This record gives sequence, structure tokens and C-alpha cells, in this order.
Amino acid sequence: MDGKMIVTYKILCKNDFNLELTLEKLFSNDKVSKIIKSEFAKGIRNIDIVTKESNAKIKIETQKELYQFEVNKNDFADLISLAEEDAKTRKLTKKDCADIELVNIETID
Repeated sequence: MDGKMIVTYKILCKNDFNLELTLEKLFSNDKVSKIIKSEFAKGIRNIDIVTKESNAKIKIETQKELYQFEVNKNDFADLISLAEEDAKTRKLTKKDCADIELVNIETID
């Protein structure tokens, strides 16, 4: 296979925050619904917050910087190892921040 790929990854840490919840659960929280009502419906009484898709999800996570490197298409099977090596050569890994998550793989002609 000829050609190259651009691999995008991020460094994961042990204390990273990652939470996924439905809009229904978010709106059922009294504090959240009061803030939304006071911000978007000031002075209006007897209103309710309703969603068409109650299973729609919202994700709250630690914001991470993305890093990229370029490899040959032949190296596809070794992408995680190559990303780990790239992070080590850039000195991005630390004591509690050494895991790698591949975010995107894009082929180039």
C-alpha cells in the first residue's frame, strides 16, 4: 500500500474527567432547570423544560490538546505503538499521563 496517513491522538491522564448523561437526566436536576429558566424565560411562570429526544446525550470531559504525526499506510497495524513513540520523543508523557487515545486517522494520497 502506497501513501501516507496523518494520525491524530491525545494523551490521557488518570485524573481526567469523563461523564456522559442524557438531556432528560440533566433537565431533571433542579439547579440546572432553574438556571436555564432564569436565563431564557425571565419573569415567566409555570413553564417546563421538555426535549423531543429524551435519550439525547451530552458529554462532559477534560479538554485535551490533539497531536499529529505522519506515517506510511503500511504501518497501520502499529499506529498505537507509533503514537506512543511520538509522544515520548516530544516528551508529552508524564507520571500520571502516559496513555494514548487515537482520535482520527486520515489517509493522504
